Amino acid sequence: MTPQTVSLPARLQGHAAGPGRPWPMGASFTGDGVNFAVFSAHAERIELCLFSPDGRKEMARLPVIERDGDIWHIHVGGLTPGTVYGFRAHGPYAPERGHRFNPNKLLLDPYARALEGRLKWSDALMGYKIGSPRGDLSFDTRDSAFAVPKAVVADPSFSWGTDQAPRTQRIDTVIYEAHVKSMTARHPGVREGLRGTYLGLCADPVIEHLQKLGVTAIELLPVHAFIDDRFLVAKGLRNHWGYNTLAFFAPEPRYMSKGALWEFQTMVRRFHSAGIEVILDVVYNHTAEGDEWGPTLSFRGLDNASYYRLTGGGRSYVNDTGTGNTLNLTHPMVLRMVMDSLRYWVEAGHVDGFRFDLATVLGREAHGFDGEGGFFDAIRQDPVLSRVKLIAEPWDVGPGGYQLGAYPHPFHEWNDKFRDGVRRFWKGDAGMARDLAARLLGSAERFDHSGRAATSSVNFVTSHDGFTLEDLVSYTIKRNFANGEDNRDGHHENHSDNLGVEGPTKDAKVLAARSLRKRNLLATLMLAQGVPMLLAGDETGHTQGGNNNAYAQDNETSWIDWSQADAGLTRFVARLTALRRTLSILRQRRFLHAQKRLSDGLPDVIWRRADGTVPQSEEWHDPAFRCLCVELRMQAEGGDPNPEAVFAVFNTGASAALHLPDTAPGWELLLDTTRPDLEPSGRPSDLTAAPAQSVLLFRSLTGTPKGGKP
Repeated sequence: MTPQTVSLPARLQGHAAGPGRPWPMGASFTGDGVNFAVFSAHAERIELCLFSPDGRKEMARLPVIERDGDIWHIHVGGLTPGTVYGFRAHGPYAPERGHRFNPNKLLLDPYARALEGRLKWSDALMGYKIGSPRGDLSFDTRDSAFAVPKAVVADPSFSWGTDQAPRTQRIDTVIYEAHVKSMTARHPGVREGLRGTYLGLCADPVIEHLQKLGVTAIELLPVHAFIDDRFLVAKGLRNHWGYNTLAFFAPEPRYMSKGALWEFQTMVRRFHSAGIEVILDVVYNHTAEGDEWGPTLSFRGLDNASYYRLTGGGRSYVNDTGTGNTLNLTHPMVLRMVMDSLRYWVEAGHVDGFRFDLATVLGREAHGFDGEGGFFDAIRQDPVLSRVKLIAEPWDVGPGGYQLGAYPHPFHEWNDKFRDGVRRFWKGDAGMARDLAARLLGSAERFDHSGRAATSSVNFVTSHDGFTLEDLVSYTIKRNFANGEDNRDGHHENHSDNLGVEGPTKDAKVLAARSLRKRNLLATLMLAQGVPMLLAGDETGHTQGGNNNAYAQDNETSWIDWSQADAGLTRFVARLTALRRTLSILRQRRFLHAQKRLSDGLPDVIWRRADGTVPQSEEWHDPAFRCLCVELRMQAEGGDPNPEAVFAVFNTGASAALHLPDTAPGWELLLDTTRPDLEPSGRPSDLTAAPAQSVLLFRSLTGTPKGGKP
């Protein structure tokens, strides 16, 4: 086929348009112009639309003539970074066959690296006529360009200097889950103009706080460009969390002060210089276009039948995500887009890993979820992505959606079994000792297979989705009325406990009990095998007033109030992470299974009751078994193992007589949650009772046991 040259309108004379090339995807500056490449298998014609710098006026509409397979491409000479553009796609409008082409709708490039303008909700965004008796089978002829964000040709170059990824080992990782805006919107140490932005998040006071806490990685709620749902806008609310992605390559503009990629890159560089990794929460399971009644913004208009998983002959959308649509990662070009997006954030943004929202969707093949499916094969063989941290949220709402433990190495997984089991143990539910024992050892029953490490489990007590730690000990019933859904949304079973009074109180005894419960929950998190994750604000006592689904609360409900920070609790968290760093026994790579060590004949795990006896099988089911003790040692990995041991006590009952193990000549008390400011003495402890509602941690003073048998 002979390449064709496109004739340009007078206003673009001097800009030579040619065939260009089918790679890379999206818009790329070539030095003498911009190359555009976009995928569509079913379009009959594609047009490139060029706009004024403010995105308000369409300056030219150019036919994209060249097609290489299913990739349409064109090169326009003279264009530079900053060029504002979009696409229009012509083809069949046949929803009953899965096609929803409508050239009246301006479409955002799926590979857009930056955006101009915000979405303006209008009926013109719909490919069909709202109110028509034919429903989504009708056809709307209004132009939507005025209402949609446009793509901007971006220059991703950045002076990284000597930036080095921290590459923290999995066993040493402590994750801090945070929201860009909530973290700094009310931070007095961050300059007002930078609060709620990428640059504000990496301000000195924030970095210093994270360093004091002992955090090694900050995991950010979605920063891919997203939109506010129409039903939220109608209520005067916003999509605060950001799980409504519009552009997988563009940073969310609302977190920028200048509107440029370098702000995000600067944030990453500053975190790296402080030894902190950056992990992004990414949403590749669905897009912001919703179901068949949603807007035509990008993917739907370019090639609906390829980008989405469809049903009902093609008219309806598979909804394994609960959000209206599901991306079709079994299509090679959709999978390519996801892989290209991930690599872009690693290579251009230097990020250190990803947490995949509703990750079961990504591994669902035609026959169901498959841990050896195409997405997992692609990511594990990739020379860039196989080196970064990968975390799965191992569930969705589709068939067979709960897949905890089914992901392949090197994936970590959010462990809700840890969350619920630890909450229930400290709430006082009967018969939870055995479950707690499993959680303390990294949930081996789920993860110890296929060569997976004990760090596979990401342990958490709280996350963005649910109660904060403060609310977990202050409310028994969620209070989500501000979301405008009559309190029907959010988790109904939270395993929470108000310790005697629902909500805020000035009762000193209740407040003391709540503080102790929080310390116990945090201590359990930090003493367990696996990778611990803290929720931002838990260390300061942040409350959302009982709202356990604050996704739409871009206000003081979600914003951390640093002026009310609990300094004592912050110090306690820092102490816990310091203990974890100091004691390698708490950070083991291999699972512990009470196997005897060759060097001393002692098992790496010994479970005990408070009186020192080893619980028998029937005792594990005793509802009165509320004081669980465990003696831990390093598992031998060849040669003589570390002779040190630790002894931990988790007492959710009344004060209990305590017998320290005779497998060491003495035990130094390192931690007592009833005495949070206790400092280690370096001497053997003479403690004879485990206080009610407490966590204790001891360290053997020497590695030489007395010779007593466990």
